[in-house]
Amino acid sequence: STTTGHLIYQCGGIDKRTIEKFEKEAAELGKGSFKYAWVLDKLKAERERGITIDIALWKFETPRYYVTVIDAPGHRDFIKNMITGT
Repeated sequence: STTTGHLIYQCGGIDKRTIEKFEKEAAELGKGSFKYAWVLDKLKAERERGITIDIALWKFETPRYYVTVIDAPGHRDFIKNMITGT
């Protein structure tokens, strides 16, 4: 989620103000480095535990491409959620 969120930000898919908001909120939970993961990790449990639980979909466009990103859980307890998203 962190790498994908950072990619979305670098490609202009989310604005700096939103990333700064996520950074502040993450720091309040002692997870300041998770600011990019929070682009896709929306559930409270995901943010508190620092893992992806459910799939997330994000669409944005660059000057040359339309991009769709799917973030899926990698933790074995949530593989069912990942399979559901495929």
